[in-house]
Amino acid sequence: MTDSEWAVVRPLLPVPGWMRGRGGQPEAYCHRAILDAIRYLVDNGIKWRAMPADFPPWDRVYSFFRRWRDHLLIHEFHDRLREEVRQKAGQGAEPTAGVIDSQSVKADAVVGADSRGFDGGKLINGRKRHVVVDTLGLLLGVMVTAADIGDRAAAKVLLAQVASAHHRLELVWADGCYTGSLVEHCLTVLALVLAIIKRSDDTRGFVVLPKRWIVERFFAHLMRTRRLVRDFERRTTSAEAMVHWSMTMVMTRRLARLYSARA
Repeated sequence: MTDSEWAVVRPLLPVPGWMRGRGGQPEAYCHRAILDAIRYLVDNGIKWRAMPADFPPWDRVYSFFRRWRDHLLIHEFHDRLREEVRQKAGQGAEPTAGVIDSQSVKADAVVGADSRGFDGGKLINGRKRHVVVDTLGLLLGVMVTAADIGDRAAAKVLLAQVASAHHRLELVWADGCYTGSLVEHCLTVLALVLAIIKRSDDTRGFVVLPKRWIVERFFAHLMRTRRLVRDFERRTTSAEAMVHWSMTMVMTRRLARLYSARA
């Protein structure tokens, strides 16, 4: 991280338990060094054991990553950054509209058969990332499943989680894969309007569809971090955490540019 990014990040970090009188000992390494190490791994797609010597030992970095994953601290950190970006962009802290879609990616050999499958539509053997983003393209929720899980089945679970976390959410745009009973389920159970945006049969070639380009741009951001080009994680929770870490890099850079422009 640059100094301007660290100035943005530092006030938003979760406070360690020992600083709140909850026991434990101070960590042996600076949070900035640990965060830089994780961001380096996500951005460059290296193995944990291939962590450069400039960073803290790989096992200490992985222990930090695992603790933040299991205690949902990466979610807390990510959500604070998202609220900051939305407010700097002139939006409310909580979104009222979003876009849902999925992305199938190949899985590495370390991914077990219990969490991988074959996507017949994309002809991909691996996993599928189901995401909901806001109108700025910022992540609201992610769920990683086997690639053979249907979009509507996964969306029913993911949208329930997102609606529970974001009570102001009223409208979600989706493509034709989400038609059917899911539309009525969202309206009656989740109080969400699921608006389907379909490609016209009369159009030819590439056409930018309203709202759906937002989530496609989000997937493009993910593909720029090499750790996410393929799914290398044994656990789906680790794969979801990697998505959150990738988006924290996007948001800290965006916030740093905003602060630099005002300075």
